[in-house]
Amino acid sequence: MSETNVWKDRRVIVTGGTSGLGLATARALVSRGARVGIVARTRERVLAVERESDRVVGVVGDVARKEDVHPIAVQLIGRLGGLDVLVNNASSLGPVPLRSWADTECEDLEAALAANVLGPHRLTRALLGALLEAPSRGSNAVVVNVTSDAAVNAYAGWGAYSASKAALLHATKIWDAELASRGVRFVSFDPGDMDTPMHAAALPDADPSTLKRPERSAEELLAVIETTMRRGAS
Repeated sequence: MSETNVWKDRRVIVTGGTSGLGLATARALVSRGARVGIVARTRERVLAVERESDRVVGVVGDVARKEDVHPIAVQLIGRLGGLDVLVNNASSLGPVPLRSWADTECEDLEAALAANVLGPHRLTRALLGALLEAPSRGSNAVVVNVTSDAAVNAYAGWGAYSASKAALLHATKIWDAELASRGVRFVSFDPGDMDTPMHAAALPDADPSTLKRPERSAEELLAVIETTMRRGAS
């Protein structure tokens, strides 16, 4: 099956879709014929991405805010008419500048958990009905949770981010164990160290030339989704 046939008119939601990996993924999907819904917090950026293609619809909202999640889901499903793939990409670093675990305030940890664990959980639950209908199109629905090597490796200063991404990684496995038999597959994706605003905020002295371009990681992400779409329920 060709890439065009895989993605033609597939309906995909990408959170954090106006910069970094999210934006690169949205653009790659549009180039393949998908219909894309993006979510981000800044209205001007959402509108700018919408103007790039009539295959993009955008909603302004913050997945870390409980009260935003249901309206995000309702608006995007209404405008897309259904859902085949969800990419939970929006993330929070936690406290910036990075600080030791002992110096991490509980409120900063709560904020990281809200964005990196509770946000994806709430949004997935809100969209689950639409995802369960997607297998009737002939392939698995797919939910991708964007994680990090910090989810499995301990890096000094990255405590809030690392702990929240570790929780997201394990939650992904639980979701998949429970819903794979119903045609909804869950996968985690570590995009690597990318040249993005988030990486610059965490490590402002890093040399951008040593980092991956988000466009490369987006291509890798889509390849993972394509493989997962074709994979039989376990």
